[in-house]
Amino acid sequence: MNRALIVIDYTVDFVAEEGALTCGKPGRDIEDSLVSLTEQSIQNEDYVVLAVDVHEENNPYHPETDLFPPHNIRGTKGRSLYGELLHLFDANRSAIYFMDKTRYSAFHGTDLDVKLREREIGEIQLVGVCTDICVLHTAIDAYNLGYQIVVHKEAVASFNQPGHEWALNHFEQVLGAKVV
Repeated sequence: MNRALIVIDYTVDFVAEEGALTCGKPGRDIEDSLVSLTEQSIQNEDYVVLAVDVHEENNPYHPETDLFPPHNIRGTKGRSLYGELLHLFDANRSAIYFMDKTRYSAFHGTDLDVKLREREIGEIQLVGVCTDICVLHTAIDAYNLGYQIVVHKEAVASFNQPGHEWALNHFEQVLGAKVV
C-alpha cells in the first residue's frame, strides 16, 4: 500500500517561543521526531506533504478571526517552516508537496484528496501541530474519505495538554487510527 506523510502546520507561529499561536515547548520537543520521520519518508519515496495554514491579514470573514490571534499571515516570518524542517524542505523541494490550507483540515478546500488518489495512496501518516485542532480535523476527514490513518504520537503536539491526550484517544477509539 502506498503511503503519504502529512506534516501539518509546523511553522514559526505555531512552534517558536515568539510564535503568535505557539504550542510552546511541546511543539519544539517534537522537532527531532518530526524531521526524522520526514527524512525517512523522503528516503522511502513516500509522498510527503507539508500542509501549511495561511491567512490573509485583517480578514474579517475567516471563522478563526474571532477565535485566535492573527497567525500564519501570508508573507510573514510567522508562516515560515520552523527549524530543521525549513532546511529539509529547502534541500528536498522536488520530493515534497507544499500546500496552503485555510481551514483546520488539510483536506478542506484543497486538492489533497486528488493528489493522494492519483498516487493510489491508502495510508496517511500524520505529524505536526496542533494535535487537537488541525491534526484532528485532518484525521477526521481522512477517516471519512476511507484512508487508513497512522498518528505518530512523538511527532504531534498542542498548547492544550488535556486536548492533546483526548485527541490521541479519539484517533484510536473513534477513527480506528494506529497511534504509534
